[in-house]
Amino acid sequence: MFPLRFKTAVALVLLGLLTLLAGIGQKTIWAPSETFTASVPTDSAEAPLTVIDQNLRTLHGGTVKINIKGDGNFILAAGRPDDIDAWVGQAAHNTVTGVAEGNKALQVEHSDGEPTAPNPGGSDLWVSSENASGELDYSWTPPADGEWSLLLASDGTKAAPGTVSMTFPNDTSTPWAIPLMVIGGLLILAGIALAVLSARTRNGDGTGQGSVFAKRANAKTEARSSARLGMVSAGMVTAAVTAAVVAGTGVAANATTTPAPSTEPTASAAGEGAAAQSSPVLLDAQFRRILEQVSSAADAGDAAKDAGKLADRVGGTELEVRTQNYKIRSQVGSYEARMPVRSTKLLTTVVTSERDWPRQVLAVTQGDGNVVPQLLTLVQSSPRENYKLVKTTPLQPGTTFPSIGRDGTETLAASDKTGLLYSGEEALAGLADRLTSADSTFKDKLVEGESSPYIADTLSYQAEVVKSGENGNFTFTHKVVPESTVVFRTADGGALVLGRLNFAFDGTPKASGDKLTIGDDAAALAGGKETTTGMVLNFAESMALYVPPAGSTDPIKLVAATRGLVGASFK
Repeated sequence: MFPLRFKTAVALVLLGLLTLLAGIGQKTIWAPSETFTASVPTDSAEAPLTVIDQNLRTLHGGTVKINIKGDGNFILAAGRPDDIDAWVGQAAHNTVTGVAEGNKALQVEHSDGEPTAPNPGGSDLWVSSENASGELDYSWTPPADGEWSLLLASDGTKAAPGTVSMTFPNDTSTPWAIPLMVIGGLLILAGIALAVLSARTRNGDGTGQGSVFAKRANAKTEARSSARLGMVSAGMVTAAVTAAVVAGTGVAANATTTPAPSTEPTASAAGEGAAAQSSPVLLDAQFRRILEQVSSAADAGDAAKDAGKLADRVGGTELEVRTQNYKIRSQVGSYEARMPVRSTKLLTTVVTSERDWPRQVLAVTQGDGNVVPQLLTLVQSSPRENYKLVKTTPLQPGTTFPSIGRDGTETLAASDKTGLLYSGEEALAGLADRLTSADSTFKDKLVEGESSPYIADTLSYQAEVVKSGENGNFTFTHKVVPESTVVFRTADGGALVLGRLNFAFDGTPKASGDKLTIGDDAAALAGGKETTTGMVLNFAESMALYVPPAGSTDPIKLVAATRGLVGASFK
C-alpha cells in the first residue's frame, strides 16, 4: 500500500503537468489568430455609394486591410467624415458601420435617396484616392491626425462594388498562459518535494527502533502532517482548477466576441471629434495638388487666349479679368498679359478651419514670370465643386505678408469687428474712399508711399487723366463689392481682409461736338475709339489689407493690389 503522502504527490505532479500543458497550449495550438476577416453580407442592398465609417479604422488598433472586388473601374477615396457626408448629400448609399458578433460579417446600414450621384473621382475633398479595375487591396492608414472615412464608388451611376472584406488585427493576448505555466511548475515541484519527504519517512520507520510510546507518537505526527498536506494540496488543486476554468472562459471570449461600439464617447474619442471640427479644410499635399491643377488650367488658357480652358479651375473676378484680357490681346498685340499663375515656389498658405461652405483658402507663390510674389485666392462653393481661382493679386513691393497659422485659422464675417481696429467692410470702404478722393478722411489711416505704391499710382493716374482731358469731364469711383469680402484672423489677433472694388472711369464731352478718344485696349471692348456722347471704363480691383488688432496705433497696410480692365462702352 502506498502511503497517503505519495498518492498526493503523484496527484500534484499530474495536475501540475496538465496545468503547465494548458498554459503552453494557450501560447501555441490554442493561441488566437493574429487577424480576422469580416465581409459585407451578400444580401446587402445596392447603392451608387458606399461609406466606410471612420470607427472601423480604430476598432481593434493597428492597420486595417481592405479587399474590394467589382466589375470594371471603381474608386476608393479617403476624406474627413464630414466632407464625405457632405459630398454624399441626398444620394442613396450604404454605410459600413461595424463588425457583427462572431467577427465574420460587417454591419451595413442602407440609406435611401437619389439613385445616382456624380463621379467622385477628382474631387478636391479627398486627401487621397485609389483607382482600380476589378480588384483592390488597400491598407487603411490615416494621412494625418483626426478622423478619416472612406468612400467607395464606381462612376456614380452604377452600383458601388459589393464584395468588400476587411481584415482587422485580432486580440492575441493570453493573460492566463504564464500564470498557468507558473502554477503548473509549482504543483510539479510540490509533488516532487512531497514524494521525497514520503520516501525519507518510510526509510526512517523501517530502520528505527524505539518504544511503543515513541511509535504511537510518530504515527500521530504523521497523521497530522498528512492531514495538513492534504488540506494544502486540496487548496492548490482547487486554485488550479479555478484558474483553468477562468482561463478557458477568457480564451473563448477573446476568440468569439467583438466589443460593441460604446454609445458614450470616451475622452480620447471626444478629443478626436473636437480636433476634426477645428482641423484645416486642406492638408498641405491636397493644397499643392490643387495649386498644380489651377496653374495648369491658367497656363492652358493663357497660351491659347481661350477662356474656355479656364472654366474648370478659374472663376469669379479672375475669370472675368482674364476673359477680357484675352479678347483685348487678340486685337492689340502689345497689351500686357496677366501675371502667370504658378504653383511653385510656394511661399505660404492660409487655410480656414471653418468647415462650412463656401470655403476660402490662400496661397502666396512666386515662380517664373512673377516679378513679385502673388497672392492667390481660391474658393470652393459647395462640397461637389472643386476649388477655383477667383483672384490673383501681386504683393506690394517690400510688403511683409502677415503671419497666419498654418494649421488653420478662423474666418470672420465682413461686419465682425471683434478684436479688430476696423471690421473688414470698414477697412475696404475706407480704402475705396481713399482711392476715390485725394482728400479722403481715411488718408492718415492707411500706410502709403513706397511700401504701398498702388494708392499713389492710382491717384496720380486719375489726376493725369483730368489734367490732359481738355475736351471732357471725368469722374472716378471705387466701390466695394460686398459679397467678395473675406476676412482671416492673423496670428497677432489682427486680420487679413480681401475683397474686390469696382473702379469706374466715367467721361463726358464738355461741349457739343467735342470728342473723347479711348485707348486701343478699351476700344477692343467698346467697338471703337472715339465718342461724342461719353464713355465708361470699368476695372476690377483685387485688394488685400492688413487690419491691426483693437487697441493698436498702427495704420492699415495695403498688402496686395491690382486691377484689370473688364468693360468699356459708349453712352
